[in-house]
Amino acid sequence: MSAADRFADGLYGLGWSTVKKLPEPVAARLGRSIADAVWKRRGKGVRRLEANYARVVPGASPQRLAELSRAGMRSYLRYWMESFRLPAWSAERVRTGFEAKGLHHLTEGLASGRGVVLALPHLANWDLAGAWVTTKLQTPFTTVAERLKPESLYDRFVAYREGLGMEVLPHSGGAAFGTLARRLRDGGLVCLVADRDLSASGVEVDFFGEPARMPAGPALLAQQTGALLLPVTLWYDDSPVMKGRVHPPIEVPGSGTRAEKTSVMTQALADAFATGIAEHPEDWHMLQRLWLADLDTAKGPS
Repeated sequence: MSAADRFADGLYGLGWSTVKKLPEPVAARLGRSIADAVWKRRGKGVRRLEANYARVVPGASPQRLAELSRAGMRSYLRYWMESFRLPAWSAERVRTGFEAKGLHHLTEGLASGRGVVLALPHLANWDLAGAWVTTKLQTPFTTVAERLKPESLYDRFVAYREGLGMEVLPHSGGAAFGTLARRLRDGGLVCLVADRDLSASGVEVDFFGEPARMPAGPALLAQQTGALLLPVTLWYDDSPVMKGRVHPPIEVPGSGTRAEKTSVMTQALADAFATGIAEHPEDWHMLQRLWLADLDTAKGPS
């Protein structure tokens, strides 16, 4: 393991071991302080966040983009502070930590026995939403985690999410897809973060007026298993309770090739994501390049 990998692993380990012991108000203040310090440094991630917000809020002045990026970093650090503390939250704190609109789309879908795919963008705290599903709804689900470096850091993330009641699969192509399909055919729940895919298999979509790529997995799983595909968007307000919306199901088109159906469904998913992001841009934690024009300029992802 390189020195940088050891540092990253140690830093996250310190967060999980220390922050979860702090009183919640103290952890919240710490998160805001760290966010403001990082924002003032104007590093690569903050500049990229502002560039992404410029597409989400067209015509925004430099001052408005700076305000958004500061709020965005505070939201991002709130996500981390909550995530570090989640394993120490009581079941009651988890149950009362999230409120969802449109929940009937999920509960009725599960009750039908056909399986449900929940697809989310990087909004607010998707881990808290997942913990709420396993705790409040008492519904286990399966998800996929991207392999992180070092391997020990990936193992920490997997152990953390499994401790919240999730089944976590490595992002390893067909093997993960096959397991997800089996869970859905058994009437289960699959949750996927699905607003960024830089691979050759990504589906090109129009996102805030420009081309980007998003993963084909959610649409393909719905087609192949008959599962319901539901977009979900999340946001924070001034309260300790995160909010969310389960959007109406995305239907499989009645005609067209598999690729054509996948394209239509993934575009519908992108449109639902865009609605939630436009309403709460500061809670979209996209600190990487996303749009194809940015990737072309950089000669590859970063």
